[in-house]
Amino acid sequence: MARIYPSTLCLLLLAALPLICAHVIEVGASKKECFFEDLHVNDKMTVTYQVGGGGHLDIDFWLTDPTGNALAKQIKQSTGSASITAKRDGRHEYCFSNQMSAIADKLVSFNVHGVLYVGEEGTLILSTDTVAPIEREIRDLANGLKSVKDEQEYIVVRERRHRNTAESTNARVKWWSVFQAVVLFSVAAWQVYYLKSFFETKRAF
Repeated sequence: MARIYPSTLCLLLLAALPLICAHVIEVGASKKECFFEDLHVNDKMTVTYQVGGGGHLDIDFWLTDPTGNALAKQIKQSTGSASITAKRDGRHEYCFSNQMSAIADKLVSFNVHGVLYVGEEGTLILSTDTVAPIEREIRDLANGLKSVKDEQEYIVVRERRHRNTAESTNARVKWWSVFQAVVLFSVAAWQVYYLKSFFETKRAF
């Protein structure tokens, strides 16, 4: 079994933990927003996203390598995920496009997960199968933390979406009730006026 020194344990933990970046952006109507990550060969990156508001809650997403080849493409999705392993060094770009909508802006929440891969002495390349048990446990823990964070982000977006729907429904019910009350009082006032004028006409003859 490989000997694990305390001084290298933190390094292994840092190498195993994904670099998680959470963002919330607004993609305007007929526009797109693009971002990039500089990756090296065999680096892994995962992008997850959810549409939290606007229009039909859908967005176009694609991810390209440094040469412009599409590595992932998803059309009109409300939530999605794309994972890649870099085949070459360079800038990998991912975009969120709202160009299908001419009116509605979209609110998009997305996470970017990246794993550090280093091959120098004293570190570990996590993709290999020959890993020490403690290193495997650290990797599993890191993956578990990533899943928990993704689930929390998804719950937050769904809660915001449901709250907005409930508030919109409550506003519609309120104004519909006000409209009904106005119509009811208007009809009642018209009936009183009509009956009153009818009897006054009868007495005149």
